[in-house]
Amino acid sequence: MMVSRGEIWLVNLNPIKKKNEMGKVRPVLVYQNDELNHSDYPTTIVIPLSTHLVDDSEPIRYRINKIDKLKEDSDIVITQIRAIDNARFLEKLTTLTNKQMQRVKELFDEVVCSTTSVE
Repeated sequence: MMVSRGEIWLVNLNPIKKKNEMGKVRPVLVYQNDELNHSDYPTTIVIPLSTHLVDDSEPIRYRINKIDKLKEDSDIVITQIRAIDNARFLEKLTTLTNKQMQRVKELFDEVVCSTTSVE
């Protein structure tokens, strides 16, 4: 099964679930680049989605509307990015547009990159 950057897949995040980690079977956004995705690399960097919607929560969440096999409006939870084993992928649900992926990248950069210098 080959995944591509920008696709949303249903995955099984169990049994790993610590106090502040997202688990269960849920959609995730494939965030890893396609050079690794289309190789034999055994893991993929993903960002989980949640149907527990939190309004006005950018940059830590990005709302997408239900489309194709994604049956509910969902938030991409930027702060929960992780690498998963490729065996966890179950079914492709949809693909984000280039504009949506650009916004996710902007929000990710805002969350992980400091705009101030470290001295």
